[in-house]
Amino acid sequence: MLTLILEVILTLENKYGEVFEFYIFSSTLCASRLHIFIYSKFMTLESVERCLIETFIYINGVPNECLTDNMSSIVNYSKKEFTKEFKTFAKDMGFIPKKCKIYSPETKGKDESCNRFMKWLYPYNKEFETEEELITIIKNINIKVNQEINSTTNMPPITLYGKEKEYLNPLPKKQVYESYLNTMIPAKVSNGLLVYYKGSQYSVPQKYINQTVKLQEIDNKLCIYYNNTLIVTHDISNQKINYKNEHYIEGLSQTLAFKDKDEIEEMAIKNLALLQNITK
Repeated sequence: MLTLILEVILTLENKYGEVFEFYIFSSTLCASRLHIFIYSKFMTLESVERCLIETFIYINGVPNECLTDNMSSIVNYSKKEFTKEFKTFAKDMGFIPKKCKIYSPETKGKDESCNRFMKWLYPYNKEFETEEELITIIKNINIKVNQEINSTTNMPPITLYGKEKEYLNPLPKKQVYESYLNTMIPAKVSNGLLVYYKGSQYSVPQKYINQTVKLQEIDNKLCIYYNNTLIVTHDISNQKINYKNEHYIEGLSQTLAFKDKDEIEEMAIKNLALLQNITK
């Protein structure tokens, strides 16, 4: 029983012209052709592990084997084998990792399914507002794809999955897969000094604009690191946008360099109060 794993990078715009560049992590159960599509901002080792765990939870089991393409985050090209870290992850999850051959017959049909998914997604370009809405759109498309009749099996994947799931291995213990989910998550800092985490945005100092930082949630606090150094901590919040006063003032000072410090601080206080009311 195999699962094919692919990485596809996409770029879409929301209604306001904001560009979203992201990956679609695509996997397919071979017998039923059940597809799982997962949104990911990165395709690092940690991202691949998270997406695989989400896949296993989605199908409520683990296949005996996972057939993957040659993702640089999990394959050591010099040794032509999976990295030590990914081998350990596979052992902990309970599957045998195997690399697929490029353009092999067993990947062709699944690539076509992934292409069909892209055709379903592109009509939403400039039709969504937030990253959260985009993720919901992807999940809804995923459901529709699995309800379509597959040209190879002549059955909807969701129907055949009912039988195939009986042959999946059980999920590993919760503490095992959660240990992988608690690793740091990479995030790129926007021009607005913000990083995205679980539906909200949090500020960092101005010098980290366009840099990739790492996020870790500890005791309901978001810890943000750069090169393994903690640069700021935020309380986890339902507020959509969360600025530290000093970060906002610093950013405003760069934009309004002609104004004096008192004017900038007064403007920052007013703007932050207004922003807090708008984004509740």
